[in-house]
Amino acid sequence: MAEAVNIKRLAQELNISIATVSKALNDSYEISLKTKNRVWDLARELNYTPNPAASNLRSNKTKTIAVVIPFVANNFFSLSIMGIEEIARQYGYHVLIYQTHENIEAEKAFTNSLLNGRVDGILTSVSSSEDNREYYANLVKKIPLVFFDRVYEDLDAVKVTTDDYEIAYQATEHLIDCGCTKIAYLFGLENLPAGKARFAGYLDALKAHGIAPSAELVVNYLDGEALNLEQIKKLLEKFQPDALFSSIEEFIIPAYCACREVGLQIPDDIKILSFSNLSTAKLLSPSLTTISQPAFEIGREAAKCLFKILHKKQLDDEQNIILKSVLIKRESTGC
Repeated sequence: MAEAVNIKRLAQELNISIATVSKALNDSYEISLKTKNRVWDLARELNYTPNPAASNLRSNKTKTIAVVIPFVANNFFSLSIMGIEEIARQYGYHVLIYQTHENIEAEKAFTNSLLNGRVDGILTSVSSSEDNREYYANLVKKIPLVFFDRVYEDLDAVKVTTDDYEIAYQATEHLIDCGCTKIAYLFGLENLPAGKARFAGYLDALKAHGIAPSAELVVNYLDGEALNLEQIKKLLEKFQPDALFSSIEEFIIPAYCACREVGLQIPDDIKILSFSNLSTAKLLSPSLTTISQPAFEIGREAAKCLFKILHKKQLDDEQNIILKSVLIKRESTGC
C-alpha cells in the first residue's frame, strides 16, 4: 500500500518546515507566492488530500454553525434556512437546526449546549413568548452571534431585519384606499420589536388619514387555531369591522374560517390582508393580499455577516441590516 501523503512528507520533499507548508496550503499572507507555488505544485503531483478533521482540530474550528428558530414548519423560516445553507456551503460549513417552539427555556437550553465548542457561531430568531434579552446580552459576549427577523434592538450585535413599520403603514393605507374605515388588527409578536413596529405602522397610518384607532378592534394572538377562530368570530359579530389586517400568517386560516362561519363575503363584506410568505396565498379563495418578507435574502445576509465575524473581517455599516418587504395585492382586498 502506498504511503499516505501528509504535510510532513511535503515539508521533507521541499526541505522546508511543516509550519511553512501548512501556511502555504492555507494561502497565508506570510508566505511568498514563489514558495506557495512550490508547495501547491508538489501537493498536486503527489495527490495530497488535506485531512479536514486534523485541520479543524488545529484551527479550533468545528466547521459547523447553529440556527436557532421558533419553528421549522413555517414558510418564512424554511426560506431563511435555505438562504443560510447556501452561504454555509460556500464556506464548507455544516448547519445544525434547533427549533424552540416559542419556549424560552428550550431556547436557553439549546444555546447553552452550543457553548462547549460544538459550533463556531449561531444564527438566531428569538422566541416571542417572553422577553429574554438579558440572557442574550450575556450570550453575545461568549460566541459569535447574529440575529435575524426577531431581534432585541438594544443589544450590541448584528441584526438583519425588514422594514416592518414602513410596510405596515403602506398596507394600512392600501386598505384605506380600498374604502375601509374600520380596520381590525390581528396582533402577533407583541413582545418583540418586529410586532411593535408593525402595530405602530398600522396606528400611524390610521391617524394620518383621520381614523381614530380603537382597542376594541385589536385581537391578540393566542396559542391555538381554534382559540383564534373564536376570537375573530366574536370580533366580526360584535364590532363589524370592514377589514382585517393580520400581523402574522398564523391568523390567516382562522380569519377565513371565521368570515365563512358568520356569513361574510371576502372582499365584498370584509377585506383581509396579512404578513405572510405562504406560497399558497394566491390559491386561497379569494387569493390573499400579502406582505411578503424577503426571507431567503434575510437568511443569506445573516449568514454572510456571521462568516465575516468568524473570519475576522470588517462589518463596516452592517451592524443593522434592514431589507424591504413587498405588498402583493390580490383578490382579498378587492381593489
